[in-house]
Amino acid sequence: MGSSYATNPLVFILQVLFEAYILVVLLRFFLQLTRADFYNPLSQFIVKVTSPVLVPLRRFIPSMAGMDIAALVLAWALKALELLLVVLISTGAFAPVLAIFGAIPGLIELCINIFLYAIIIQAILSWVNPGAYNPAAALLYTLTAPVLRPVQRIIPPIGGIDLSPMAAILGLIVLKMLLIPPLRQLVAALAS
Repeated sequence: MGSSYATNPLVFILQVLFEAYILVVLLRFFLQLTRADFYNPLSQFIVKVTSPVLVPLRRFIPSMAGMDIAALVLAWALKALELLLVVLISTGAFAPVLAIFGAIPGLIELCINIFLYAIIIQAILSWVNPGAYNPAAALLYTLTAPVLRPVQRIIPPIGGIDLSPMAAILGLIVLKMLLIPPLRQLVAALAS
């Protein structure tokens, strides 16, 4: 198909729609994994948006070790479909191998970004409105606790200032820099 006037906006819209739903599916996976409060209004929204697809999928893909494997499979399948459609629209090539394997580094990067941005937002909320209850802040605290707790054990608050979010953010960025490029190179090698 090549580059045309309508290709870039179409690809952009497609990516935004897919990425938004994949994000919600992964949030459901992580909130369930961290045992977040599912009576929280934001949790209820996530459950209602993802249940129509996840409930039937769970009939075929059971949970394992407390992990919602169906949510991971759904996120992977959606990411693969997104990549397949983007390549098809952009170049006219049908590349299922690239889509299937290319979805893996894309999902890993999105998972790292979820924790990265959750920690940033949680830190900003703690500065803007410390101590006040907010449903989003409660979910962010539950979501980020598995990442922040180990860092907080190593770096305790200094003079009442918690530097663990900054250390966790740096660690996540470095992890992304070390992990994603080699995975993308491996996918490119497999697809060629």
